[in-house]
Amino acid sequence: MDQTVVITSSLSGLPLFLIFAGSSIVALSAFIFLYTLITPHHELTLVRQGNLSASVSFGGAVVGFVIPLSQAIAQSVNIIDMAIWAVIALAVQLMVFALASLLLKGASKKIEAGDLAAGAFLGLMAVAGGILNAACMTYTD
Repeated sequence: MDQTVVITSSLSGLPLFLIFAGSSIVALSAFIFLYTLITPHHELTLVRQGNLSASVSFGGAVVGFVIPLSQAIAQSVNIIDMAIWAVIALAVQLMVFALASLLLKGASKKIEAGDLAAGAFLGLMAVAGGILNAACMTYTD
């Protein structure tokens, strides 16, 4: 096969890749904005101050969102389908935070105080929620 044909064939998917990649960055940015707006503690400020508990908790939430987002990208039939499931993933992560906070009374105060056990708990709950969310998005016709 001619190298030009191979290269052209490989690059034919680039526009769609760029659309999904750009949309993913927008979705992740929206998640970070809303998550940090809704949670009682200020994750990014705490992370900048070197609070490991906040870093673990917030990092887990981001991973917990990206796992189902990646599944939504892989399973979606178009960009609108992906966006709908990205919003669902975002909502699920916010619900996971609410549930984890109910299970761990005073979670935000513990994060602010640098309690690594609290940060790990919230972060791992977010990852677990993301894995389950992604699994629920898997469907076949």
